[in-house]
Amino acid sequence: MAIKRILVSQPRPTAAKSPYFDLETKYGVEVVFRPFIKVEGLSAKEFRQSRIQIPDYSAIIFTARTAIDHFFRLCKETRYNVPETLKYFCISETIAHYLQKYIVYRKRKIFYSETGKIQGLIPLIQKHNKETYLMPVSDAHDDTKASALDEAGLQYTQAIMYRTVSNDFTPEEKLDYDMLTFFSPAGVKSLVSNFPDFEQGDIAIGAMGLPTIEAVKDAGLRLDVTTSPETPSMAAAIDAFLAKKPKKK
Repeated sequence: MAIKRILVSQPRPTAAKSPYFDLETKYGVEVVFRPFIKVEGLSAKEFRQSRIQIPDYSAIIFTARTAIDHFFRLCKETRYNVPETLKYFCISETIAHYLQKYIVYRKRKIFYSETGKIQGLIPLIQKHNKETYLMPVSDAHDDTKASALDEAGLQYTQAIMYRTVSNDFTPEEKLDYDMLTFFSPAGVKSLVSNFPDFEQGDIAIGAMGLPTIEAVKDAGLRLDVTTSPETPSMAAAIDAFLAKKPKKK
């Protein structure tokens, strides 16, 4: 199973350096970035149907930059002026810094997990137990984060503010790759939807995260590459996989 062309189902990195680019140099492969899914925001009308009133909450839990984008978009579309007193609890420092796109960072009360995981955020939320918490999510959100909050006995409300949909392929696009990588169950679903006659054959498939791995198996596909404690990123997992395979001529 020699590998020459790899499809990474994510947007192309904007930074000049990326471990995926290093794979191209190291192994002489071509890495193509082509998302199988895309995000669409709920309209203000759709959001109002949830009967969730943003002004009712004094603190927001953010687990992704996309959640930040759509929270502030909906605030604008519903004509809600975000008060300076609103508190923000972010799953990582990177997510917290992203808030600078919408607010004056130094003037707001912002907290973040030092570990980059939801467990690191729980003690901070428990410390501010007088707040009412809102957590913006996708329609296909990761339930493991909510489960961790539930197990800690925390009170919060999830608000679907955006949805994940299939990023359809055009009739001219061909799936001529030696490896496909997925990062969400929705991406696997998009593959099946766009290519109902897809046969894996010698094509290697990589998946990151337990829900995505399960989606690959449920689709009747063979899982060849996944992350591990030794290779925590997909790029690292691909590197380890390619190191054991002959180069395709």
